[in-house]
Amino acid sequence: MGVRLLPSDDPISEQVLTWTIQKNSDDISQLMRWLGESNGRKERQILLKRALDLMDEIQYALNRLDELR
Repeated sequence: MGVRLLPSDDPISEQVLTWTIQKNSDDISQLMRWLGESNGRKERQILLKRALDLMDEIQYALNRLDELR
């Protein structure tokens, strides 16, 4: 990303949103590893649902970051 000329409207929120995106990305990666190792249908559904929920959170965080910038 390029250097911004103006600071964020809310630098604390920006840091939290950025952290959330990184943490959720890491968690999704772990869930996908577990999904690949899982044998049970119910367990796979639970892991996939959680990954999708985290992706929704990432989408929300990305939209909020766009608003702040």
